[in-house]
Amino acid sequence: MSAQYQVTGSSAASISASIEAGVRHGDWGWGDRLPPIRVLADNLHVSPATVAKAYQELRQRGIVESVGRQGTRIRVRPAVAGPRSALRLPVPPGALDLSAGDPDTRLLPALGRHLRAVSEEVGPPLGYAAAGAMPQLVDAARPRLAADGVPVDDAAITVTNGTLDAIERLLTAHLRPGDSVAVEDPGWANLLDLLAALGLTAVPVAVDDDGPLPDHLGAALASGVGAAVITARAQNPTGAAVSAERATELRAVLADRPDVLLIEDDHAAELAGVPLHCLGGVTRSWAFVRSASKPFGPDLRIAVLAGDEATIARVVGRMRIGAGWVSTLLQRLLLRLWLDEEAQAHIVAAGADYDRRRRSLCEALGARGVRARGATGINIWVTVEDETSMVASLRDAGYAVAPGSLFRMQAPPGVRLTVSPVDDDAIEALADKVAAAARPTAVSAPSR
Repeated sequence: MSAQYQVTGSSAASISASIEAGVRHGDWGWGDRLPPIRVLADNLHVSPATVAKAYQELRQRGIVESVGRQGTRIRVRPAVAGPRSALRLPVPPGALDLSAGDPDTRLLPALGRHLRAVSEEVGPPLGYAAAGAMPQLVDAARPRLAADGVPVDDAAITVTNGTLDAIERLLTAHLRPGDSVAVEDPGWANLLDLLAALGLTAVPVAVDDDGPLPDHLGAALASGVGAAVITARAQNPTGAAVSAERATELRAVLADRPDVLLIEDDHAAELAGVPLHCLGGVTRSWAFVRSASKPFGPDLRIAVLAGDEATIARVVGRMRIGAGWVSTLLQRLLLRLWLDEEAQAHIVAAGADYDRRRRSLCEALGARGVRARGATGINIWVTVEDETSMVASLRDAGYAVAPGSLFRMQAPPGVRLTVSPVDDDAIEALADKVAAAARPTAVSAPSR
């Protein structure tokens, strides 16, 4: 419990409001633990049931999370803004930040020339009625997706403000609070926080280097989930990519549950460096999301969304009565980048650079007896016995890494390292520090 903040209230609503105010004002931060239910009940002279209901309300609003016997704590990204609410954990001064999961800004294509061209080619201002997905962008997206095996012949295509925006709109269009969603474990931390904020329950599906394990996905589907979110490649945080053999197995599992909404996340897109094995079309409701943020820069908040007609129509309809549409300026910029051979070559070279750094670091760790997972993408995952000790040791050595607790539910403890900031000549020194921090812990290979 925060030493500077005292919870007040005599009802579940007032107690939850007091705690939420503490988060909003910065008196509670990520990882701060709420008092045990009985302790707070005694302090406030209310029943334990009242405090339990207050905590439940906070969980349903995505502000806190349960951590088993350790009680209840503030989420890393609580669904309420405040001075200590951030998209990432603080990095100690002078430390090399390997925790962010961002692409290397040095490898992003320059946008100035394309921005100038877009500003020169824009015609008369658009009105509300004319806004939406640009036909030219949709026409360019269709063959690009088809070349990767996405079943777009009978699909609809639109654009959203990034991957998470697409997933949120898909889930809210199909599900209701209290429904459950199958997600990878360990998996994308932002997605776990989004599900909590939407009042949805995450059902973990174990992952190896070839993607979600079919029997685990089958068990999640059998439990009655309404949707499943699967990362096609460059999975965050493990670097997994769905292989051809695994895709066949997953399609067979999904075919038995045709009513489930299938969402495929291809956030790395052109940077992934391995073939795509799409699962879309197996279920009646499906969506494939490809973001521009990783290859072209996080500030380019746009993603192409393909799927069955009914699913995409729901997303477009909800956008029209909410945000409206994705700026046509961003759409024109993405179209120019797609059609520019120099920009495309730049992305290919960047992907090769990430592959080299990631492989080199995994090999260097392996030579030191540390098993690291990272088949694709910009992250590697190291399984450890004690996350807190590992994170603290590396922090003291000058490296900030992301604790696995941000990404996992039932998966063993681990840490995620992003290779984007690591230059080639710094890999050996980093591997030395990671190996030293891991000892005497024995790192085991992931179970299949």
